[in-house]
Amino acid sequence: MDSIPEVENSNSENTTFNTAINNNSTGNSSSSASTTPSRYESQKRRDWNTFGQYLKNHRPPLALSRCSGAHVLEFLRYLDQFGKTKIHSPICPFYGHPNPPAPCPCPLRQAWGSLDALIGRLRAAFEENGGKPEANPFGARAVRLYLREVRDVQSKARGISYEKKKRKRLPQNLPELPPPGAS
Repeated sequence: MDSIPEVENSNSENTTFNTAINNNSTGNSSSSASTTPSRYESQKRRDWNTFGQYLKNHRPPLALSRCSGAHVLEFLRYLDQFGKTKIHSPICPFYGHPNPPAPCPCPLRQAWGSLDALIGRLRAAFEENGGKPEANPFGARAVRLYLREVRDVQSKARGISYEKKKRKRLPQNLPELPPPGAS
């Protein structure tokens, strides 16, 4: 597999992903040119360009319209080599310890939270660039299952449980009680 150039270098004119993003800016051109994109929008564009470069470097090159959940999984596995999170294997003496006391040869991988956020941004970018929601490869069942598996494996390996955030409920209006002494 060819290496993908530095993510920040997204000036290739012949990439359909770059032109699709540039032609599909939000708002009218005069206001969007004067405002800087949010951090989220910048990350989303960078991630979209990186995925586009991955498809371009894929052997054989792959058009976005032919991309499936399997290709997204291949991309996520490819990204693992650039990860910075130590994931202990079950045979490692530090398996299940969140703060190991010594170094070990276990691999560095992408953290589950990073992958989850990446898929969310790519899913949104796909639809913003003309993709149909029902054909979105980033929302494929296989991708959701893979993310769940990564989360479970990493939580066991690091001894940290990931619990779903609970929504804060608005306090329900309780019937007003009469002040003490009032009858």
